[in-house]
Amino acid sequence: MSVHPKYGRVFSTFFRNSLVREMSFRGNFIITVLTRAFWFAAQLALFGIIYGHIRHINDWSKWEYFAFMATGMLINAIVETFFMPNCANFSELIRTGNLDFALLKPIDTQFLVSFEKVNVAMLNQLLLAGGLLGYSLYRLNVEFPGQYQIGLPQVSLYVALLACGVAFFYSLMIALASTSIWFGRNQGLYDFWFYITVFARYPRSIYGGSGDGWTPGDVLQVAFTYVIPILLVVTIPSRVLLQKPFAGEPGLLFQLTLYAGAGAVMSLFVSRWVFHWSLRMYRSASS
Repeated sequence: MSVHPKYGRVFSTFFRNSLVREMSFRGNFIITVLTRAFWFAAQLALFGIIYGHIRHINDWSKWEYFAFMATGMLINAIVETFFMPNCANFSELIRTGNLDFALLKPIDTQFLVSFEKVNVAMLNQLLLAGGLLGYSLYRLNVEFPGQYQIGLPQVSLYVALLACGVAFFYSLMIALASTSIWFGRNQGLYDFWFYITVFARYPRSIYGGSGDGWTPGDVLQVAFTYVIPILLVVTIPSRVLLQKPFAGEPGLLFQLTLYAGAGAVMSLFVSRWVFHWSLRMYRSASS
């Protein structure tokens, strides 16, 4: 008998347990689904009103922007479904001493801490975002026949870049959660995740200045592209799918695509190192 756990089977057990918990409180599940659906509809209505008065935001037309918005919603829905409940609970594991039991289990601790709970209600957001993306692409092809030739290579690269975006957000979240080992509670640093990721909700190009010297927008664009690549998480997969190069910089999209992939891989390695380094500093509840 193998001593190594089958991670696919373990995850399916986690998912099944989470589904049972959600169905035990159906009222809360329905309220969560309706709340997220309302937020989704409100976002569509807001930008529908904005695009009722203008044709473009920077170089994004209405349905291009909705495809961008859907991409961001897909990435956030995956993160909030699988990772956010667990990372938010990490400080509670430390406070109650339950992290001791996680460390004793014959399974990778980071996997256990990251996947034990699944927010099943957020799967609704995945369906809504996927529907918005499909409809946006359909409208673009209706309004601009032949301009958006989206084939298997674009879709495959898009999916890979979505995975890179999820990996980067997860890495940032688990690294911040690891600080609970020192601080006991890390709510301030955890809130930092929300504050910094809000920049990813808007295309990278809108942060650029007018070209007359450096502006605060230029500083944000450089910092969140090359230091903490938040602005690449949604912008790059969206532009790749739409085959939409940066205006005046045709080679920049290819360069930033490579940078986004490399940054995601590096962030996973760094966050895992931070997690295990933090565990070495952990003192069990019995010590």
